[in-house]
Amino acid sequence: MAMHLLIVEDDRDLRETIADYFGSKGWQITVAANGEEALETIRTAAFQLILLDVMLPKLNGFTVCRRIREDSDVPVIFITARVMEEDELNGYSLGADDYVTKPFSLPVLYAKAMSLMSRVRGEAPFQTLRRGDLVADFRMRRILVQGTPLPLAPREYEILLFFMENPNRIYSREQLLIRFWGYEFEGNERVVDNHIKMLRKAMEHSSCSIRTFRKSGYCLEVTE
Repeated sequence: MAMHLLIVEDDRDLRETIADYFGSKGWQITVAANGEEALETIRTAAFQLILLDVMLPKLNGFTVCRRIREDSDVPVIFITARVMEEDELNGYSLGADDYVTKPFSLPVLYAKAMSLMSRVRGEAPFQTLRRGDLVADFRMRRILVQGTPLPLAPREYEILLFFMENPNRIYSREQLLIRFWGYEFEGNERVVDNHIKMLRKAMEHSSCSIRTFRKSGYCLEVTE
């Protein structure tokens, strides 16, 4: 049975482009051009995934996401031209599962969507993901370097997998804290640094590395 996708985007060309791409992959597609239309559509149909623009007429994407989360845990990916860290943090705090900034690659958006769906369903549509000499084995929930599994705790695995899905992109400590420990986490934010330290130790024989960008965050630098 085809998965049902709701695309909420006021730009007709972009909306149709995304719809055509996902439709070609076998998805059932429904579209909405504004926030009010999106909420009305959600009341009348079930969706496996929602791609949600932030800057929408009538009701913005943040408001729509908050309304969705009042009675549904359907996966939501924000699609937006807004690149401020505060906007991204706000999106995650409202319950969004991922955040993609415009312009973006359709294959990358699709890969993010499929990766998210695999985590939600406890499956893996792709058996492996390769970044440089790092290979993520979804079925076994492990990451290997040159054929050798890294000694990773469950959360370390999730963090490194996230970096592999988003290579060469900087994420702040706060972004990582909210994503992996939750918005209500009240512990020491240095827990992120401790996990990065453990990942670096585990990755000491890899050609890829997690680099610190002062006052910005962390980034997985991939050497192909």
